[in-house]
Amino acid sequence: LLALGTTATSAGELSLAIVDTAGHGVPDAVVTLAPVGEKIAASSKTSATAVMDQIRLTFVPRVLVVAVGTTVEFPNSDSVSHQVYSFSPAKKFQLPLYKGQLHPPIVFDQAGLVVLGCNIHDQMVGYIYVTPAPFFGKSDAAGSLRIQNLKGGDYRLVVWSPLIADTAATLERTIHVDAADAHDERVQLKQPLRPRPEPRPHRGDWEY
Repeated sequence: LLALGTTATSAGELSLAIVDTAGHGVPDAVVTLAPVGEKIAASSKTSATAVMDQIRLTFVPRVLVVAVGTTVEFPNSDSVSHQVYSFSPAKKFQLPLYKGQLHPPIVFDQAGLVVLGCNIHDQMVGYIYVTPAPFFGKSDAAGSLRIQNLKGGDYRLVVWSPLIADTAATLERTIHVDAADAHDERVQLKQPLRPRPEPRPHRGDWEY
């Protein structure tokens, strides 16, 4: 899996493995990579677009990572209606009861974690991780991720997943990447994965 990032001409590359306490790969873990010492704006504009669908009473994908300023569409591919909402500080919104592709897309213009719920189906939970980092992606089914086109230097690596219970001591670190070489990094979790994703969406009192 090739993570999205800024355009670069150098050939530095990071190969990352995220594994649980038993050494098994952890899929769908968000990874962000930012150059150390460079100021990154917390809000910006981008032409990027993404989709968070609703299929079989589930957000698909359950975890979506996007750059700040990305426009996200929320189609409903189910035969039943949904009412998507978020009370997260990074983006508070609601999409009144709908099926199909009724509502216009939403711009996620602030960095942070956006937790999604459905006011009709309490079991539905989704996450949009909005990042200002120039390089980011998600681990594949084997818990692996490859990020290319990196300039040589130090980078701040951050890993996040709603199923990971470890602290920043395990999930955040500074790594060094050579401009014309490959760097291998392994993140070994110390805590068992959560049985269900956290945090959960908080339902409020929307006016319907």
